[in-house]
Amino acid sequence: MEGELQTLQEIKGIGDKISEKIIKSVGGEEELQKIIDEVDVERIIEIDGISQRKAINIMHQLLNNDNYEFMKSDRAMEIYEDIINKILSYSNTSYSKNRILLLSPSKDMDKIKKQVKFVMDAKQAVSQMPIIKLRGLMKNLKELEEPKAEYDASKVILVESEEDNSYLCDLGLNQYYPILTASDSPLLKEELMNYDLIFYVYSQAILDFEGMPNLVMINIDENDYEIVPEKIINFFTQNQETFQRVHEIQKIRNEESVLGDIIPIIDELNIVDKKEVDIDELVNSLKYEMDEELENSMKNVDLEGDEILNLLNNNFPPKISKIFDDIISKRKEIIKEKTGLDFDPYLRKYPIEIDEQEVERVKLERSSKKENDIFDIKKSAAIQLNSIKQRAIDEVKDVIKFDYEFSLGSFAYEYELVEPEFTNDIKLKGALHLDLSLKKDDEHIQKIDYELNEQENIALLTGANSGGKTTLLETLTQISIMAQMGLPVSADYCEIKLFDEIYHFSKKRSLDAGAFESFLNVFIPIVTTNSEKLVLLDELEGITELEAAVKIISTFIDMIKESNSYGIIVTHMARELMNYTDVRVDGIEAKGLDEDYNLIVDRTPRMNFLAKSTPELILKRIYEKSDDELKVVYARILEKF
Repeated sequence: MEGELQTLQEIKGIGDKISEKIIKSVGGEEELQKIIDEVDVERIIEIDGISQRKAINIMHQLLNNDNYEFMKSDRAMEIYEDIINKILSYSNTSYSKNRILLLSPSKDMDKIKKQVKFVMDAKQAVSQMPIIKLRGLMKNLKELEEPKAEYDASKVILVESEEDNSYLCDLGLNQYYPILTASDSPLLKEELMNYDLIFYVYSQAILDFEGMPNLVMINIDENDYEIVPEKIINFFTQNQETFQRVHEIQKIRNEESVLGDIIPIIDELNIVDKKEVDIDELVNSLKYEMDEELENSMKNVDLEGDEILNLLNNNFPPKISKIFDDIISKRKEIIKEKTGLDFDPYLRKYPIEIDEQEVERVKLERSSKKENDIFDIKKSAAIQLNSIKQRAIDEVKDVIKFDYEFSLGSFAYEYELVEPEFTNDIKLKGALHLDLSLKKDDEHIQKIDYELNEQENIALLTGANSGGKTTLLETLTQISIMAQMGLPVSADYCEIKLFDEIYHFSKKRSLDAGAFESFLNVFIPIVTTNSEKLVLLDELEGITELEAAVKIISTFIDMIKESNSYGIIVTHMARELMNYTDVRVDGIEAKGLDEDYNLIVDRTPRMNFLAKSTPELILKRIYEKSDDELKVVYARILEKF
């Protein structure tokens, strides 16, 4: 499993072309080594043409994770994959998912202990957190997105020279607005009037646009985000939800965060864009009020001869003028209060007429002031946001990476996993299969104790069907694999030995000659190498005739006894095997059957005990319920057990 780390060129399926592409994409050999050291598989996935699956495979090989060299049987590999899938169910991000997929058994004790400590620390941290709330905040958390530039052809950037034009294009500002170079043409001002807003980005300020509405002046020496604030503002608004979620996560983690500063800045920008008072609508509504008030006021005015003549000549006498002045002055105050603008949009006629030119002038002036004010606010926001942008990005990356810790910690916490001790023995106390760990409150679930040591490194495991023999083997396989993955294990206490290989063979049906030969070609070489193995065999007597199976398995037992390997063999032919070899026999004791013929059983094996089989228990139960005549028959059968 361990050894010298492979180079890209040594990896199967990676030729020189792909190797060069990867090294170039990540920034060289040193950067690649950093990626390997940090297990940063995301950097490989980001490379164009490298799929997630291929990146995981490349990283496995760069780390020298050869799972097939450790888990040497299909069942062992299935159990490893089931462990991975259980952990993946706690993953919330693609980053943690990819890191989890790279978890692999190791024989490097320093590496194992470092990983176990990492997971145990994560478990402790998670135990103090609101897991459900945090999981909701973490779910599908993704890397920040760079927004696409939104092109607005209704506004224009005006520059003084082609050189300035090229410079702004190099900054990418032409993706936001058209860029126009000023000319001596008398039509320039007319052309500019076609735009709602003009950003005059000057280097020398040689152009005279005095009195031109909707003009914002910006020095070309400003930063790109000060010329076009949207360049950075859009980044924060597009990722606003992510920043808010990460900020909440950081508060839960008691980590410092700059992300709380983002929300009030964005909120202020939203206020700027709020709906304004409609000047046309306000001016018109007040006109109708004035017409009615004028009509009522005029009824009480007494005019003399000269005043009537002046009125006929469209000259208002002082009495009438004062009425107009009073009525219009009151409406001007209302307009000023609602819009902040001090102007007179009314012509003194009856009915009152609206000075459309004045209204348009004011609207244009207000629009110009508004755009300048908005630009100043956006520019200020962009400067503030830019000052925290990198820290905000780093926080999001940190929280996404935290999900790996959170996933492993949640897994260890919810399954109540404990740190294993590494010795030369196997000693389990209160061990529990992962499939049962989350059901431990069920009164029918039993934890198990078991052990093997250097003197008794192999045992036969006997007992009734459904007594828990297969579950014990799978539990031991889980614990051994998890321990060497650097994970805590499902037990109250665990001592485990480091192995080079794990073999777990599940129940085999009777095999024909060809299949039997294939099985032997896999099975027998197990004892021919000096590697230290954990070998778990589940009822292999069905592979061939009983006598042949006994001879094969007994020879296998003797060779395991002579090695540094450990093994457990689940079998119903313990008596036969004991005739050929001296081996410890353990039994999962069934005390009997309940009324529904379910086993009443203690799942922890008794050492040096040959357990009864299910048929024997059934015969005993029938014997006890039978009349005297039948009891005689059943008694004679039971004598042979």
